[in-house]
Amino acid sequence: MKRPFKLILSIAFVLAASVQVNAQTSSASSVVVERPWARATPGGAKTGAAYLTLINNGESPDQLLGATTPIADKVQFHSTTEENGMSRMREMPVVDLVPHAKTTFDPGGMHIMLVDLKQPLKEGQTFSLSLTFAKAGKVDVTVPVAKVGAMRPSDMAPMMHHHDDTMKE
Repeated sequence: MKRPFKLILSIAFVLAASVQVNAQTSSASSVVVERPWARATPGGAKTGAAYLTLINNGESPDQLLGATTPIADKVQFHSTTEENGMSRMREMPVVDLVPHAKTTFDPGGMHIMLVDLKQPLKEGQTFSLSLTFAKAGKVDVTVPVAKVGAMRPSDMAPMMHHHDDTMKE
């Protein structure tokens, strides 16, 4: 009779320990990703753009070092500036994140460039994007796709809720 009780107690202990480990792992990232979204692309387009807001809830600076997605060969961070009436875009090797501050990627400003798309981005679908931070580590997000030319995430169609709404790799 004592053996089943010890077995149940052992299982409960292991489960409790694993829940604690998962809670620490999931809360370890001090960077929060808000409102990820992307614009749909016309058929033949080889580049696309994604947007989001990063919030560094940590006590020290962090850096966005890189990103990957199965739908593009490369992911780059770009900033757009105005010089003498001309828009200029330049690649940023890393993006600095100030403690307790928001860093926003939006149309006309900093953005995430998806280079050599493997397929067009279609309105109503989603794709995965993995962000790598110097201190916060890897953060995976699901990016919904808004209409072509969208200027904000509210320009999205209602999301579809079946297995066909995720883009194939």
